[in-house]
Amino acid sequence: MRLTPISNLMAKPSFLPPFMFGLLFATFEVILSAKYPSFTVDQSALLALKSHITHDPHNFLATNWSTSTSVCNWIGVTCGSRHHRVTALNLSSMDLTGTISSQLGNLSFLAWLDIHQNSFHGSLPIELTNLRSMKYLDFGNNSFNGEIPSWFGCFIKLQRLSLYLNNFIGVIPSTLGNLSKLERLSLGGNQISGRIPNSLFKCKELKYLSLYNNSLEGSIPTEIGNLTLLDTLYLGDNHLKVVIALFLLKLYGVSGKWRRSMRWQTVWGVTRGGAGVRGVEKAEEGRAAEDFGG
Repeated sequence: MRLTPISNLMAKPSFLPPFMFGLLFATFEVILSAKYPSFTVDQSALLALKSHITHDPHNFLATNWSTSTSVCNWIGVTCGSRHHRVTALNLSSMDLTGTISSQLGNLSFLAWLDIHQNSFHGSLPIELTNLRSMKYLDFGNNSFNGEIPSWFGCFIKLQRLSLYLNNFIGVIPSTLGNLSKLERLSLGGNQISGRIPNSLFKCKELKYLSLYNNSLEGSIPTEIGNLTLLDTLYLGDNHLKVVIALFLLKLYGVSGKWRRSMRWQTVWGVTRGGAGVRGVEKAEEGRAAEDFGG
């Protein structure tokens, strides 16, 4: 048997067959995906959302959300430095039109979701219940419809829930009382009816509560006095009944639980300065970054 000299082998250029290149690339992709799951799971979820957007007038997503770059470099996307998973998604004020993809629920590390001031419509997919790390959720000023999902109550880490200026109907889910860490709740400017559920006043961390401009009826529960951290309350433009003496007793009672700086004059009717619900919620948007470190 004649062996080829090593010097001859080294002198001849070697070429890998095409299928070997494909195999190496696939192997590299598998290794990369195993180390950084955002290359597969998170990318697929965001691309599914992109496919549900029918109008992107400024081409924010059309030109930036590309498979040629990491999702962590996409506009509006923030990833964790350690695990490289998507932790925040901010598509607010981009003039986008579309619906919410059910695959958005696969962003299991997502804690911040802000899509306010766009033209998203339709109902909210139940798959969003997989987002158990959610702390900040702002769907305000869109065109979502249907009932407010009862499954919002599963977001036990949630600190802010904003659904204002949409087309939600039905009642306020009693399950919102499960949100023990909730600090701000904004449901103003919808078509919500029924009574204010007593369970809502189990959210002892509430500082801001807006139910302005709906079709709520009945009496304001006396349990509202249990919200000792509440400093802003909007209930005007509803069909609510209130026992003024009892309410003021709770508000300025000898217990001193309620802050004297509370803007209670905004509770009934229009707000100070004659601002309607859009003025109220516009002011709220302006405070969001300060209140949540954004």
